[in-house]
Amino acid sequence: MAETSIEFASLLCSRLCHDLLSPVGAINNGIEMLADEDDPSMRARWLELLAESARTSAEKLKFFRLAFGAGGGFGETIDTNEIRKAIEGLLFGNSKIVLGWIVDVPAMPKNAARILLNLAMIAIDTLIRGGRLDIGVEGGEIVLRAEGGRLVLADDIRAALTGADDQPPVSRTAQAWLARTLAAGLGARIAVGDAEPGVLLFGTVIPA
Repeated sequence: MAETSIEFASLLCSRLCHDLLSPVGAINNGIEMLADEDDPSMRARWLELLAESARTSAEKLKFFRLAFGAGGGFGETIDTNEIRKAIEGLLFGNSKIVLGWIVDVPAMPKNAARILLNLAMIAIDTLIRGGRLDIGVEGGEIVLRAEGGRLVLADDIRAALTGADDQPPVSRTAQAWLARTLAAGLGARIAVGDAEPGVLLFGTVIPA
């Protein structure tokens, strides 16, 4: 494996570890508190928090397995129901974001699915105060619409998505760089647009 590939893999691992640190840390803290807690009602509450943190960790791992890894089995496509469940799992515990799903294909080629998954996570991250994320897939067209009271997409992440510059990826831009590279491998480009105040659009059209 080329040195650049190893470096990029380490950047994705850093992102994965960053996102898992909070729920796994909560599990560790909860176990410590539970060991010292004698009040039955408080023990029940700690057990609820442990269960929530454990599920959050599991859902994130399922998502990362599809978005970054070799999830989806040995076939050439991934069932769109599995993609939807992965995104819903990523939103577990986040009641501030509503997911709209407008997908008319039963399955997607694996790399197209990975593009969608990574764009979905980037779009979710832009919804600082919550809002709505609509995802549409028709044929080879993938469109995501993020709408919220406050949307934040860093310039370097936008540039990494669209190829506006040729800077090498760093930890915060690795996911965007991955999505762009996957799209390029399919003969496509990713576009990002500010449709109107409070609305961001992400999209790509994959050639047949």
